[in-house]
Amino acid sequence: MRKRASLVRTLAYDPPVILMDEPFGALDAQTRMQLHADLLRLWNLKRKTIVFVTHDIAEAIALGDRVLVLSRAPAKVIAEHRVEIPRPRDIDHLVAAPGFAALFERIRQALA
Repeated sequence: MRKRASLVRTLAYDPPVILMDEPFGALDAQTRMQLHADLLRLWNLKRKTIVFVTHDIAEAIALGDRVLVLSRAPAKVIAEHRVEIPRPRDIDHLVAAPGFAALFERIRQALA
């Protein structure tokens, strides 16, 4: 509930850009999935730019329109992948979406 309240507070300020660094990392899987759905719903209302940092490839694909892969420090963009999976995205069945597996693998290979 605290993560939801924090997200709502951030959006209440109506910033032009929202920065989120591993915001759901410490949550259990069920709560994380619910917050993914909440974030997508809120994004759909305001269409804010959100920079979302995560180490979870599936989370990056589910929430993003672009996935940037960074190198180790000093960080540089080493790959960019467009997420062509149409919105609205069904978070619960995303792994079965056409193109998901191929995109996941391309991103994973960029990390190697």
